[in-house]
Parts: sequence; C-alpha cells; structure tokens
Amino acid sequence: MESPDKTERAGSTRPVIGPGRLVLVVGPSGAGKDTVIRAARSRLGHDEAYLFPRRVVTRPPSAAEDNIEADPDTFARMEEAGGFALVWSAHGHRYGIPAVIDHAVYEGRTVVCNVSRQVIDLARRRYEHLTVVEITAPADILAARIAARGRSSDSASADRLDRRPAGSVEADVTVVNDGEPEEAVMRFLAILAGPARPASGAVAPGRSDRRPL
Repeated sequence: MESPDKTERAGSTRPVIGPGRLVLVVGPSGAGKDTVIRAARSRLGHDEAYLFPRRVVTRPPSAAEDNIEADPDTFARMEEAGGFALVWSAHGHRYGIPAVIDHAVYEGRTVVCNVSRQVIDLARRRYEHLTVVEITAPADILAARIAARGRSSDSASADRLDRRPAGSVEADVTVVNDGEPEEAVMRFLAILAGPARPASGAVAPGRSDRRPL
C-alpha cells in the first residue's frame, strides 16, 4: 500500500489509513481533556484494542500533561524523518503525534489523541474511520481551572479562552465536562465503545445526531 503522503500527492481524496479508528479529542484549555483521556487510559490501557500515545512537545511535561519533551531542533529532525503522523504549532510550541499511530490503525486498533483543531481537516482526508470528540465546559469553569493549575503557558488565560480558529471544524460528538469528572469519563468511554464511522460520512453541522453528551 502506498504511504498516505504519496496517495495525497497523486490527488486522491479517499481516506487511506484503516481499518482501525482514530479518535481525536479537541476543546478549549481548562476543559479537562487530559484528565478524561488519562482516566480512559487507566481503564483501557491494558486492552490491546486501544492505544493512547504520548504527544511530543517542545516544552516540559506537567502534572496536567504527560507529554514527551523534545527541544526544537530534535523535534524538527523527527518531523523531517517522518516521525510524526500529525503536527501543529500552538502557544509558541510544536506538538507532534508519533507516527506509530498509523501502524496501530492499520492493525485495526482504536487510537485516542488530544490534538489541535488545526489537524482535523488533514486527518479526515487520511484516516478511514475518524471520530472528533470535543470536550468543553462553560467559560467560568474554564477560567477557574486554568487559574488553578498555574501553568506558565496559561498566563494569558483570557486569550486562551477566546482562541478558536475562524472557520474551525465541527466535532462529531460534544462532551460537556461541567460536573463530576467521572460523568465526563463515562460519556467518553461510551464513545470509544461505540461503532466507528467512516471519515467520509462524518456528521455535518446541524445534524440531529450531532448532540452533546
């Protein structure tokens, strides 16, 4: 099988990486994305059907994010060597999802990643079965969580709350994480246990089956 990049250069728009499923988690800072993913990983991490890869980021890990740190030069070399399936820039740093996820999807596994909305359009073109899950919360809750974690990159919390790219893609499912964390975790686990949906048939904005959980 040709690599995804070769297929895209040939002009194909058909998702080529499958038959497994890629679940991409998006949402504003303070929504609890990492908390929900970490809880799901603790319950499903022993199951070979699932993969929860660590992101490579050009800043140190924290209590909230278990990323792999790489300096900018190392990150650039990894990217040049094809070490990432998805990459993006945000908050003055570079983020990458390791290319191992493609192998897992080829094997039929479900891969769960916390990403930026910047990569969703590309991912919809590359992966046969893709689910975009937005985890969010009301603005006052987001602000309180950002203030409480005291991370240096969160200094401009108001800007982070307002940062949503113009024309950004819509999620397939929304989880409102405004109560006990366990409630959001259970909703997220239900999504992971649900059927995969072909990327070409992703739920369009306004459809009645695209509802918050």
